[in-house]
Amino acid sequence: MVVLAGSASLAIAMGVGRFAFTPILPMMLHDGVLDLSRAGELATANYVGYLVGAVAAMAVPRRWDHTFVIRLTLVTTILLTALMSASYAEAWVALRFLAGVTSAVGFVFTSGWCLAQLSGTGSSIGSAIFTGPGAGIAVSGLTASGMTVLGLSGSTAWLVFAAISAIISGIIWKTFGKSSKPSDAYSVGAPTRASGKVPKSEMPLFAIAYGLAGFGYIVTATYLPVIAKNSIPGSPLLTVFWPLLGLAAVVGSLLAARVKHGADVRLHLTGAYLVQAVGVALSVVWHDAFGLAISSILVGLPFTAISFFAMNEVRRIRSSHHSRYMGLLTAVFAIGQILGPPTVGAIMDRVADVDAGFDLALAVASIALVVGAALYVLMILLFPGERERQKSRTTGPSNLKGEAPRSSPM
Repeated sequence: MVVLAGSASLAIAMGVGRFAFTPILPMMLHDGVLDLSRAGELATANYVGYLVGAVAAMAVPRRWDHTFVIRLTLVTTILLTALMSASYAEAWVALRFLAGVTSAVGFVFTSGWCLAQLSGTGSSIGSAIFTGPGAGIAVSGLTASGMTVLGLSGSTAWLVFAAISAIISGIIWKTFGKSSKPSDAYSVGAPTRASGKVPKSEMPLFAIAYGLAGFGYIVTATYLPVIAKNSIPGSPLLTVFWPLLGLAAVVGSLLAARVKHGADVRLHLTGAYLVQAVGVALSVVWHDAFGLAISSILVGLPFTAISFFAMNEVRRIRSSHHSRYMGLLTAVFAIGQILGPPTVGAIMDRVADVDAGFDLALAVASIALVVGAALYVLMILLFPGERERQKSRTTGPSNLKGEAPRSSPM
């Protein structure tokens, strides 16, 4: 029940609070209530809010009841989503900003609380919590597809998503009762390396690499339905690419939990970045429906797996207070996302053709992911010893009281 509730909560926080805008965007463009420039402003507002929310989550006192915060984020997401249906365009920027704040807080608190309840079980089932964002994207995409076929407006779509979120929240509400374990019980007390020391320069390099992932995927995540509409206008498959990305993310998060634990996590991150880089680049050179489908799958597969691997790596680099460093990485990731829509806008202002503008923006995003992968390779060369540390933890007494299972993403 904890896993299902956590996954559903993340589906609302991320799939609706952050990414429902993506499949609704073509509907709003068709309604004539905004253009691509205005859409970029709304997307940026949401990503700035996500940054603010990540920082706010780091500052929340530990004594606060985390289940209360989770419930609050569920209610707030429902209200903000419903308010987007109002015809007050001046308020949309503020609403998307607040939705971003709520998404980040919901992500951090839901992840922390759920993993705290599952700590000490020795099971990898906790990784299934992170199927939530992908599932939310898939459901929102399929729902938007149906509404598009029915000719419904963007304002109606916002109300439908609010209603779906309310129903799901009602189902999982009781699970987020009074905490049976405090979220700070999910901690790691052992040294992070066999030597017990981690170079101070490793965390900054890791944060930069993780931030590049935020920039690398966000162009696709924000504009995929619009890119598809421009590439294959009139195709009956226009609305399938976004939910396909979400389904691939669900599969990717499940596969990530099954990778070999003895290998260096930075190798997994390098591979995930390169897969996503290829997916982003494919939509530049392969403009038909099949190419867009492959691109959606390759971008989606590492979508939540990257976060899963990265939070595991945080446990290695910073064994104590790693929840704060989780918030730090979320904030850096958000900065990368924030740069995405303005980059697209700046490129569009300098090119005559929309398709050429998207191709250039996607190429830049793909390069960013390759650079991020290269940084992980550099870290492996500069800071070796991960394999030895993993072996020592496997053979040593790792399941101390209160310690998280090795397979968990924090």
